[in-house]
Amino acid sequence: METGEIKEYVEKLCREGKESTYNIASLDTNTKNNFLNILSKKLIESEKNIISANASDIEAARQRGISSSLIDRMLLDHKRIVQMAEGCKKVSYLPDPIGSVIFGVKRPNGLEIYCKRVPLGCIGVIYEARPNVTIEITTLAIKSGNAVILKGGSEVISTNKVLVELIKESLKEAEIDERAVQFIETTDRSAVDVLLKQRGFIDVIIPRGSEGLIKHVVENSYIPVIETGIGNCHLYIDESANVEMALKIAINAKTQRPSVCNSIEKVLIHKNIASNILVPLVMEFKKRDVQIRGCQQTLKYVKDAILATEEDWYKEYHDLIVAIKIVKDLREAISHINKYGSKHSEAIVSENYSSIRRFLRDVDASAVYANASTRFTDGGEFGFGAEVGISTQKLHVRGPMGLEALTTMKYVIFGNGQIRT
Repeated sequence: METGEIKEYVEKLCREGKESTYNIASLDTNTKNNFLNILSKKLIESEKNIISANASDIEAARQRGISSSLIDRMLLDHKRIVQMAEGCKKVSYLPDPIGSVIFGVKRPNGLEIYCKRVPLGCIGVIYEARPNVTIEITTLAIKSGNAVILKGGSEVISTNKVLVELIKESLKEAEIDERAVQFIETTDRSAVDVLLKQRGFIDVIIPRGSEGLIKHVVENSYIPVIETGIGNCHLYIDESANVEMALKIAINAKTQRPSVCNSIEKVLIHKNIASNILVPLVMEFKKRDVQIRGCQQTLKYVKDAILATEEDWYKEYHDLIVAIKIVKDLREAISHINKYGSKHSEAIVSENYSSIRRFLRDVDASAVYANASTRFTDGGEFGFGAEVGISTQKLHVRGPMGLEALTTMKYVIFGNGQIRT
């Protein structure tokens, strides 16, 4: 497509999405749940087609030299397709937030004021690599009464086309306006910039992907943005920590799935426990092919570790790499996290209740853990059925974004002739 054609194409999709919002917002819960159950069934029935398209995308990615961690995010196999289908059903089981009353009050003048949940409207979502996001976003958007404009990454374009086709078929069978889900098929990057200017049609933009993508959207959007940040997550091992527990949590949080945003990238260790835990921790990491980087103190214990640079402390690796720092106390650990962290997920392992309380209170992040892996920061694990992303900002919503995150408020006022004097 030429530049002018891309602009016209994206504007048309956004206009149609916006026009559908009034139909989608008024859908009853049974109709929305019917769509979710139809889509769940179609995902299972279409597994071969989905895997075939996905294999094509992955082969093209390998030929372009894309990293193994990114390919893992792209992959759809039997297990992940079943998880997507189950996710649709889980969202159908959740209470419909639309129309629920947040609070109500009767004023002295007789006015009855109610605050109710309503859809955001038409949501634009720009994301990379993970095709399951196409299904997660759609299920949450429709259940919360929103239309959605999808701009997935070029690396999984074939997979996303198949998934969107299933979504469109399911909308039609459920007798829902098919314009409620629009997919920008062009892989031309200029389409993103056109989308970011559709303020008259799009009510909010949600970027989900790399630091570069999020930065570009935040700096160039004419539309309000809900920022889903990168995951430079930390695990702090306190001097009172149970060593066995700390090892188990560290290994899980780093190696269970290193390509995702809720895996840890840094381990901070109190100096008083370093001699007890550092050597066994590094041994366990190396068994799993984790590359070790560390501060000067760490290198005294781990001779073959790479000296961490200032850039390392800010970096999200998305890979089997971890940076380790020995800190003098809890205060230094909190200060380090608040300086270098991405406000995503942070954890402490400790047996000291006062240290735990202080960590949970003072660390600035959307999710803070005591004696548990950061890998649980996820819409499904939080009971939301799915998620649009992990918001790391403080306005409107923070943390895993489920159904309520895609709603806003409307004040409904009943009177009997009152006038203001």
